[in-house]
Amino acid sequence: MTGHVALITGGAGGIGSAISQTLAQAGAIVVITYNNDVVKANTLLETLPGEDHAVVQASVTDSVSLGRLADFIVERYGRLDILVNNAGITTPVPHDDLDALTDEWIDRIFQTNWRGPFAMIRACKTLLMADKGGLIINISSFAAQTGIGSNVAYCASKAAIDSLTRSLARALAPKVRVVSVAPGLVLGDYASRFDPAFIQGQTNATPMGRLGVPDDVAKTVLALATTLTFTTGSVIPVDGGRGVA
Repeated sequence: MTGHVALITGGAGGIGSAISQTLAQAGAIVVITYNNDVVKANTLLETLPGEDHAVVQASVTDSVSLGRLADFIVERYGRLDILVNNAGITTPVPHDDLDALTDEWIDRIFQTNWRGPFAMIRACKTLLMADKGGLIINISSFAAQTGIGSNVAYCASKAAIDSLTRSLARALAPKVRVVSVAPGLVLGDYASRFDPAFIQGQTNATPMGRLGVPDDVAKTVLALATTLTFTTGSVIPVDGGRGVA
């Protein structure tokens, strides 16, 4: 991937950091976006192998800032080969507690988890369509297929992402490939908030006998970029079989 430029939204989070590290190790130039935590983003930047990586503040809910981000990539690199839509939010709400899932949270989840990736793709379309074409990877979730997740709106937002993947894989072909990567519950900062008994229950329900780690997702992204080059419009599960258990 030497010379290729990859943009990872929310690139300093648990999964985003693993993706950033993996692509940089493969030779890519990595652009990381962050929303609030510049220290965390810059700390990651300092650990990336290779040169000319960048950190840019850009909220996926602000289309103007995404346009500026695309302009920055044009001016600094003149190309964009991979876009990983990784930024996302959620909050735990029991699925049967309809009143607790407020209109505000529903709107925030869809603005970030669906409108954000769409706006990012829209801002970067021209770059991704140039030369040999590019790759868009949307980080989805097994919640999209199973309806099992932190709240009803989160599950629906990830199902919407998978629909977006299919629609744009058709609309942007053959220049741009679009794929969803759908992890199950991934060990990290978010999973650490749950009761250990819940984590053990999810582990027991996973045929592979363990929960995922960020590196599992990152390796899948790398494979799509380097090996699975005839894949588009697909949803790739990375859940240890949890979706069929």
